[in-house]
Amino acid sequence: MAPKDLGNKHTCFKCQTKFYDLRKPVPLCPRCGADQRESPALKAPAHEKRARQAPRKPEPEVDPLDADAEEEVPAEEDEDEAVEDEDV
Repeated sequence: MAPKDLGNKHTCFKCQTKFYDLRKPVPLCPRCGADQRESPALKAPAHEKRARQAPRKPEPEVDPLDADAEEEVPAEEDEDEAVEDEDV
């Protein structure tokens, strides 16, 4: 196990070298000199940023059969009234 005074362990995103940052403010790879703060793994792609935003509220579902049923109710009442008028 590595002593804690070596800092954080990194794996370079360019050359895959494993190294400790020795608690330096800028973690540079000792082999290729790549700044590990510029790692593409640390940055989320644009499409993932949009996915993290608050989800849209679902629109209330309207069943087309229910809408037709509401329209049929007044029509049935009219037919009942017509039938009553014929009986009288």
